[in-house]
Amino acid sequence: MISEWIERRLPELLDEHGVVGAQVAVLHNGDIVDAAAGVRNKVTNEPVTRDSLFQIGSITKVWTATLVMQLVNEGLLELDRPVRDVLPDFRLADEQAAKIITPRQLLCHTAGFEGDLRFDTGSGDDMLARFVEKLAAAGQVSPPGELYSYCNSGYAVLGRIVEVLRGKPFRAVLRERLVEPLGLRNVAVSRAEYDRYEMADGHLKGEPVTQHLFESEVAAGSVPAMPARELLELVRLHLGTTEFDAMREKQVTHPDFGTGEWWWGLGWEVSNFEGGDVIGHTGMTIGYVSVLRVVPAAGVAVVVLTNGGYEAGPLFGEILDHVLGELAGVRRRKLPETPARPKPVDHAKVVGTYRCTALDVHITPAENGRVKVRREGRDPLTAPLVPTEEREFEHLTDDVLVAVDRSSALPLGGRDEHGRVGWAHWSRAAMRV
Repeated sequence: MISEWIERRLPELLDEHGVVGAQVAVLHNGDIVDAAAGVRNKVTNEPVTRDSLFQIGSITKVWTATLVMQLVNEGLLELDRPVRDVLPDFRLADEQAAKIITPRQLLCHTAGFEGDLRFDTGSGDDMLARFVEKLAAAGQVSPPGELYSYCNSGYAVLGRIVEVLRGKPFRAVLRERLVEPLGLRNVAVSRAEYDRYEMADGHLKGEPVTQHLFESEVAAGSVPAMPARELLELVRLHLGTTEFDAMREKQVTHPDFGTGEWWWGLGWEVSNFEGGDVIGHTGMTIGYVSVLRVVPAAGVAVVVLTNGGYEAGPLFGEILDHVLGELAGVRRRKLPETPARPKPVDHAKVVGTYRCTALDVHITPAENGRVKVRREGRDPLTAPLVPTEEREFEHLTDDVLVAVDRSSALPLGGRDEHGRVGWAHWSRAAMRV
């Protein structure tokens, strides 16, 4: 029984990987089972229960995209018309881009403007309007529609579209159009609501943190919090109707990480697992990491919420592999093996510094035809979420480097006429500087 396995294994996994607290919920055959382990705060040692709330981070984007698709289904919004049809004052540094960017491009992260801009515009009902005004200085990284590059800022714009077309603040729409109709009891849609609930506190390196992302990023994922089982009620909605099927249609190909193509839909990530397509999303805020994966063909979903920072990666992997393998017959693809003597990396074409709003990627020469890759966070608020570590990478394909320890891969692209790499991709396209 999956429920028995989760109850037994979850506390063990927390101990093995140094994760402070977690919840797991699984949807199968129309039923939801869940479990909780660990503590909400390592100082107070208050236990995590099934009712504890965790920030869900960017899984919020699926909720925001669902609100957008409700507008589309009601004929109030066209995905391929310019954003300016709804937000006539929408501005970017590149006027030509601002004129043509569409809601579809915002939903699938191809709008091309700087994606991790952070503006503290307060917590009032006008915070999204003020955030979007500040995007007037946002630079264009790539032409609209040309390249996938994860864009939190774009979801702020989508949140503002929801506000304008519904005539209410985003948080009110989220509660009225999804939280209440789904019958959810324990969902916080604003920071002021946290004190009403049994909140788990975020932790980094095992210590509690008090800092949060700005509330103005609510539509991208800075605020919403809920228990794992209540999050799966949204998934149940998506699997129980055809109303939102368009959201999981493949819109844009993500640069290859060496495991085969994967894509973005409208709010959903679409992954090419062994055994079938899996949709989902991952979330990270300061001190919280979450993962949601859904196998629509099998009616199976699993969500894991943690308050232990980036240390939770191996825990996610074991739970996803076991649950999705047992219930849906799918598994994450593993990186292909490299030859005993991989092709040397062409230093002249690859070595350099690559930059996006959130981080710098430094690629420097190493011995044996390898390179060293180091990431450094550029945003003081979120830099703690980007472990600064240098690892050796080797050739996997001409457009993919793979870590020698097999922990990750790095897509490359945007080559010029001399074959010199123009960008390195960590979900964001970091451009050569």
